[in-house]
Formats: sequence, C-alpha cells, structure tokens
Amino acid sequence: MKFNTKTIHGNQHPEPATGAVMTPIYQTSTYAQSSPGVHKGYEYSRGENPTRSALEAALANIENGTHGFAFGSGLAATDTVMKTLNPGDEIIAMDDLYGGSYRMFTRIYAKYGLNFHFVDMTNPQNVLEKINEKTKMIWIETPTNPLMKIVDIQAVVELVKGKDILVAVDNTFASPYLQNPLDLGADIVMHSATKYLGGHSDVVAGALVVKNKELAEKLHFQLFAGGGILGPQDSYLVLRGIKTLHVRMQRHCENGKKVAEFLSNHPKVENVYYPGLENHPNHEVAKKQMRDFGGMVTFTFKSEKKEDAVKFLETVKVFTLAESLGGVESLANHPTTMTHASIPAEKRAELGITDDLVRLSVGIEDIEDLLADLEQALG
Repeated sequence: MKFNTKTIHGNQHPEPATGAVMTPIYQTSTYAQSSPGVHKGYEYSRGENPTRSALEAALANIENGTHGFAFGSGLAATDTVMKTLNPGDEIIAMDDLYGGSYRMFTRIYAKYGLNFHFVDMTNPQNVLEKINEKTKMIWIETPTNPLMKIVDIQAVVELVKGKDILVAVDNTFASPYLQNPLDLGADIVMHSATKYLGGHSDVVAGALVVKNKELAEKLHFQLFAGGGILGPQDSYLVLRGIKTLHVRMQRHCENGKKVAEFLSNHPKVENVYYPGLENHPNHEVAKKQMRDFGGMVTFTFKSEKKEDAVKFLETVKVFTLAESLGGVESLANHPTTMTHASIPAEKRAELGITDDLVRLSVGIEDIEDLLADLEQALG
C-alpha cells in the first residue's frame, strides 16, 4: 500500500463480531476466561486492550515497523525507552530538543546514574567524539524543537553500525507522513501522538515503533510493568486522527511554506527557521530524508526584544497562543516562557533560544487568513 492508503487501511480491519468499520471503544478493564489462564488473548487492559491493539498495529504500519506501542503521553513513551537502560550507561542526545525531554534526562534519569551528553548533531562528528564503551543510545530529534535543525539520521546510524548502541528518533515534528526513521536505520521511533497523529488537540498520547523483536519484548515489558498505557477512548481518537493524517499534512506543508516565505520577507523579522527554505543550513539533508517540510516555523525579531514577541503573541487572532502543536488549528508559542522554560536560561542562550523567539504551528486554515493575521499582529 502507498502511504495515503495505509493511514486508512494499513493493519486495520473491520471488527469481526459485528463487521463494524471503525474499531469500537472497548471500555473494559478485564475479560472473561473460560478456564484459569484460558482466554481470547486478553486478560487485563493494562496488558492488552482491543482498541489500543488496533492503534498499535496502525502505528507500526505507517512507520514501517513490526511492533507499535501506545502510551499515555509522549513523555511516557520516552520514559519507557530510558527504563531499558542501566545505571552507568551513557546517552548522546541532540542539544536542541523538546524542553520536557531535557527535563526528564537531566532532572530524573541523571540522578539514577544515566549520563547524558548534549551535542549539535547537525555535525555527525560531534556524535562520534562522544562515543565510548559506555555509550548505549543516541537520542535524535529532527526537526528539532524549537530551532528546526535537521539531523542526518543515516549518517548518525553509520557511526554506530556494529556497536551495541541503539538509535532512537523523536519523529514528532515530521510525523510518519514526512519521515520514517526506521527506514533510515534507526532502532526506535518515538512520537508525541498528541500532535500530528491525533491532529485535533483533543488527546494526549505517545507512541513507540520498532522492528526488532527482542527490543519490542523489552519495551512491552516496561509498558506492562510500568503501566503508562493509553486508554481505549484516547486510543480511538488517535486511530481516528491517523486516518486523515495524509490530507492534513499536505495542507500543513503548503501553509507552512507560505508562512515561512512571508516571514522571510517581512521587515520586522530577522531569522526564519524552516527547513523548506533554501537558506536553511540543513536544507539539503531535509530534502534527502523528508518528503516535504512540515508546518512548524520559528522566527525572531530584528529588534531582538522580548516585548515585540509578547506583543505579537497577544495580538494574533487566527493563531491561538497556546502550548502544543500539530492540530488542525494554528498555534503560536513563546518557547522561553512556555515549552522550554524548564531549560536553564544560560543553556537556552547557548543554543540560540532567545526571548524574542516565536514558534508557530501552522494549521490547515485558509492561507490568506493566516497571512493576514500575521500581517496585522506584526504591524
């Protein structure tokens, strides 16, 4: 199947008892057994639930994996990956990444003996310099949040080939429509399914997809034993969202490019971070590993003043000032006070996450309305 067909039909089947086209919401915690230990594959919903199983099968299909897992949030998915490691293990992580991931790595797992090295992976040599016998995982985020850096996944995979090092990719900003890290050699792909997979700002969820059976068994054990599962109602919502992922992403990409071009030509805007622009430093890598460039756009002001960013965010009307991204509606975000506030100010400054930085999640509204809103807010 081609991708647009897989989102609707891939690993998805009518419900066998009634022929229901849409997977029912199995709102149950437990399942009847005909004899002790004899059942129909379901015992207790922390372990398995038919609605969640249908979602997990769909996730595996659209990421070209063999095993999918659904979690209560993207951070719950990330947490489960970290639990497969041992004290003393070292992880090389992208320096520019979601603030919640940075917070988890530095404030939770660091005190349990995991050691993290944050490097700019747009230069694979920076990764190579940190690899040693204790390195057990590379954590990639591409495109990055919020500076829209692009990491060459295949180049990083080549660095660890033949070594006992897992490569995990946070694919949230791209979605499976734009990028499939497993096809590029990664071992684990993670999503905050809250974002593009759900697509309607009505669910919080996470996902992991892998190909390796042994790794899948480890992750399933951590999910079952740790209990960070996704409930049936939320599983249904993400499964519904996946069915329109392809058509939504087409419009996100169209609108994102036009918003980036508009901002690039605006006299009050200094920098625009969007991998679809030819002047983006990682544009060629993005062209190589992504099918299009998405709907996330970040920019700064020529004044370099926080006040101008705040005024803009208070003035937008079609864009909504809110956290999160990837929904059908356009959102605007101020990373230093919102999504990345947990990153120390000196670290943000080092990365270039300045107080005048604004992150846009460009939705699927009419582009003329979006551009008019940006014009009036910047004016």
